[in-house]
Amino acid sequence: MKTIFIGPVVRLLFRPWIKGLDNIPDGPAILASNHMSFSDSIFLPLAVPRPVVFLAKSEYFNGRGLKGRMTAAFFRLTNQLPMDRSGGAASASSLSGGADVLNAGGLLGIYPEGTRSPDGRLYRGKTGVAKLVLSTGVPVVPVAMIGTDKVQPIGRRIPNIRRVGTIIGKPLDFSRYEGLENDRFIQRSVTDEIMYEIMRLSGQEYVDVYANTVKAQQAARKSAKAGQEQRKAEAVGVAGEALQKPGTVKAPGAITIIGSPESLAKAPDAAHTEQVPRAQPDTHAASSGTTDSAGSNDSGESGRGRKPRKPGF
Repeated sequence: MKTIFIGPVVRLLFRPWIKGLDNIPDGPAILASNHMSFSDSIFLPLAVPRPVVFLAKSEYFNGRGLKGRMTAAFFRLTNQLPMDRSGGAASASSLSGGADVLNAGGLLGIYPEGTRSPDGRLYRGKTGVAKLVLSTGVPVVPVAMIGTDKVQPIGRRIPNIRRVGTIIGKPLDFSRYEGLENDRFIQRSVTDEIMYEIMRLSGQEYVDVYANTVKAQQAARKSAKAGQEQRKAEAVGVAGEALQKPGTVKAPGAITIIGSPESLAKAPDAAHTEQVPRAQPDTHAASSGTTDSAGSNDSGESGRGRKPRKPGF
């Protein structure tokens, strides 16, 4: 399929380049690659003359509807096996399928990160690749995909037309760890060595965190932000409804025009307001020069003992 249908079209449109093709051995081997795009599983098998069987996430094989069935058919036609990433017995069963490919003398492609990079950086590898290497004794060939994240970023269905590249490194031999395939520290050491070689070939920045952890954090932040925006929109909507009702308090910063029907409706009835007469000055005290307790007389001397006079009627 790749030589008759997909290969000629991809080579014509994307003009892929490759370095280090002679580093792939004739016998069984694992191609451990970085993973930046969905199209990695298309460009890498096309770059290698021999058939490459990839371990792909099982969700690609379980899709519903027309799109899901077409995706599953594509992955089966391109020699890809479903990989259960939930861990435990399910993941071990998936790895055994990869071991069968290697024991038959084939090439097995695997993405040690376990998922696509969310931002183009290289993330911590999972130890599944080390378990396969230590249990089968085959060499590991590090691979770096170049530019595939620009061709088809995450979320983009139609790829951009531009060149992509593949760099194949020299095989890594881990036969020195024979008999230690169940040692977790050895598994982590082997995985880290593979990721270092991929980093060296790709030039990516390395992050010692699992990519799926970063994706989960990004999804949580996105969900929290969407919730905040929804609550804000609901609060604005409630405030807008309240402002449309008569007699409600205006929002902060709103302007009330004096003399408007709204302000007149809130003003007290002038006919029912008691008018209090203003107090008249005590002309007798002023003319005689006496003082009250809170003021001073004309001569500037302080007075005391006098309370404010009540208005007369």
